[in-house]
Amino acid sequence: MERSLVLVKPDGVRRGLIGEVIRRIEAKGYALTRLELREATRDLLAEHYAEHREKPFYEPLVEFMLSGPVVAMVVEGERVVEGFRSLAGATDPTVAAPGTIRGDFGRDWGPGVVQNIVHGSDSTASAEREVKIWFG
Repeated sequence: MERSLVLVKPDGVRRGLIGEVIRRIEAKGYALTRLELREATRDLLAEHYAEHREKPFYEPLVEFMLSGPVVAMVVEGERVVEGFRSLAGATDPTVAAPGTIRGDFGRDWGPGVVQNIVHGSDSTASAEREVKIWFG
């Protein structure tokens, strides 16, 4: 049984999409084993996004993630990392397929201002690291 970290980002929380994200996760047959509404800190985000620290989108991403509460979840199921990423859709909401979370709800407001609703771990190794960062 795999685990993945899923975050509903501040745009998803502000727009009242927490329930819709959870509905899609549960409809796929995955189990939510941890869930917490919280304010991310700069230190937590620095650890979470460490591999992006030198990239030009890092600071705008951190500022966006600090702009409001997030919902952090541990989701479990068979091949859940791959499965949730399929549910989420492409990172770029403009090209994300209709029927995916990002395709249906994500917004692209121009350079550095992409709001794509959710984060999902990209590998089982990342999932374990990220779950530990967010839930100890």
